[in-house]
Amino acid sequence: MSELQKESWYVVHTYSGHENKVKATIEKAVKTRGMEDCITQVVVPTEDVVETTKTGKEKIRQRKVYPSYVLVKMVITDESWYVVRNTKGVTGFVGPGSKPVPLSEEEVRSMGIDINTPKIVDGEIDLEIGDAIRIASGPFMGQIGNVEDINIEKKEVKVSINAFGKQTPFTMDVEGIEKI
Repeated sequence: MSELQKESWYVVHTYSGHENKVKATIEKAVKTRGMEDCITQVVVPTEDVVETTKTGKEKIRQRKVYPSYVLVKMVITDESWYVVRNTKGVTGFVGPGSKPVPLSEEEVRSMGIDINTPKIVDGEIDLEIGDAIRIASGPFMGQIGNVEDINIEKKEVKVSINAFGKQTPFTMDVEGIEKI
């Protein structure tokens, strides 16, 4: 990767309801084509929403913050553009004439994605049990906690935060936390 080719975040428009399929398909294509240097992260921004069930219990559900959109951190090359643009369910990049326009750091942060999000490289997450983290999205955004368990296959971590007056464990996507 040369100095001129800088990695940036781009917004990709998808068919409604296909965001997670598009994310999985792009990640699979990156692995099979060996493009980990060009396309490093694919994110469907979600937030935790607390809902009350008919029985009065509170249930935490994940809701897409930007339905029909997926964020991709990548270096634009002919091949990386082709892989993303021709993924089933993708209608195009957001930008004039479907020309990808990178997001600024402020725009990325305002979407609830932190630049310090733990990375997954070769099936390894750069987190360890006991690491201090900050929740970057959802109703507990800003809370500090500790990593209790890591599930690499599901890209999830179990974190313990002080909620409801006691230490409470939550399972979250790696993208929803930042290492501190």
